[in-house]
Amino acid sequence: MSNSFDVVVIGGGPGGYVAAIRAAQLGLKTACVEKRGALGGTCLNVGCIPSKALLSASHAYEAAAHHYGAFGVKVGKVEMDVAAMQGHKEKVVTDNTKGIEFLFKKNKVTYIVGAGTITAPGQIKVTAKDGSTQDIAAKAIIIATGSDVTPLPGVEIDEEVIVSSTGALELKKTPKSMVVIGGGVIGLELGTVWRRLGSEVTVVEFLDKILPFNDGEVSKSMQKILAKQGFTFKLGTKVTKAVKKGGHAVLTIEPAAGGAAEEIKADVVLVAIGRKPYTEGLGLENVGIVTDKRGFIPVNGHYQTSVPGIYAIGDVIGGAMLAHKAEEEGVALAEMLAGQHGHVNYDAIPAVVYTWPEVASVGKTEEQLKAEGVAYKAGKFPFTANGRARSMNETEGFVKVLADAATDRVLGAHIVGANAGDLLAELVMAMEFGAASEDVARTCHAHPGLGEAVKEACLAVLGRALHV
Repeated sequence: MSNSFDVVVIGGGPGGYVAAIRAAQLGLKTACVEKRGALGGTCLNVGCIPSKALLSASHAYEAAAHHYGAFGVKVGKVEMDVAAMQGHKEKVVTDNTKGIEFLFKKNKVTYIVGAGTITAPGQIKVTAKDGSTQDIAAKAIIIATGSDVTPLPGVEIDEEVIVSSTGALELKKTPKSMVVIGGGVIGLELGTVWRRLGSEVTVVEFLDKILPFNDGEVSKSMQKILAKQGFTFKLGTKVTKAVKKGGHAVLTIEPAAGGAAEEIKADVVLVAIGRKPYTEGLGLENVGIVTDKRGFIPVNGHYQTSVPGIYAIGDVIGGAMLAHKAEEEGVALAEMLAGQHGHVNYDAIPAVVYTWPEVASVGKTEEQLKAEGVAYKAGKFPFTANGRARSMNETEGFVKVLADAATDRVLGAHIVGANAGDLLAELVMAMEFGAASEDVARTCHAHPGLGEAVKEACLAVLGRALHV
């Protein structure tokens, strides 16, 4: 039957569309149901990709306005055309979504536009935007509906003055002042975009440090670097209220530990306190799937829910809420459904913050290793001692590698620096193959290159760095 499939994926984000493509590649008749009308999910439409487009554009502006002179490049008055920048972002998003549609056609994945609701095991009703419905059947249903913005009590988002990450990507002009609620990845990245273009950015964070899930040394280093760039931080502070007054917002803040309240004003307030699983309208109650207390869908080691034949991957099951983690799960599950042995190594999932310098990490932090009682050695190398970094005027930051004290196996790596996200890849691979820091240290790295800092950090684990 044309409306019957081996696999139906609900959700066309990174986890969902990759799962659909891989399932189809393995010979399974596959469909992907997506209600947005554009594939790629939050990541491609209102997340990772558009934010990187704005980060790249604002980086280019800041470099031309403030940094080219150091290289002898003389430029006149530099201006930012925000509308043109937004146009660049829209083109990037459109090209990518169309690219996924092409991949669906190439791999013979049926793309169904509409909201999918599970009505019974193996049965899905798809409702189109015009209200029309169709029923489809599947031997296996994969839930890949991702996540949504976490709201903050006392703060009503209007996407104009008080915005989520979605609204922050759509601003038509640079606000004179911006308050970012949340010192995590999303807040710092989008704060960076508008700070570069002239906004006075204040970050209000409930905890006593920014990037709270990163290695402690990384968090401290980045706070100093971002403060030097112009960020203002109010740590250990909570927002109890934010109201729109005229063309700006007034926030009420107070110490997280309790104390006197105060008010601060901003042209734009960005609420970036995290994301929550999105399960609205899925029909979980129709089949008896119960989410946990945080709203995530529980699954076993094979991504199966409590109902046979229904699976879930990505943000909706928790863990690292990252696009590439969802992709890996999508591939692994598709391979399992095809009778193969899919696997995800959760100890080697990289994470990157695309500020400048970038922040990249994989594996354990020093704090985690200490808490777990694991004996380890740390090797650290600063970019100030790297020739390529000096030639680029990009000497801020360092590479830190953590290895088991007995076996020398790499347990974690943390990089603050230019192109840190790309530099991390070899350390992720090292962990995937169970390599020792000595294995990386003995690998020949091209000179002059930023990657030499990775080699030197691994040499430092062994107590024999050459250039510091």
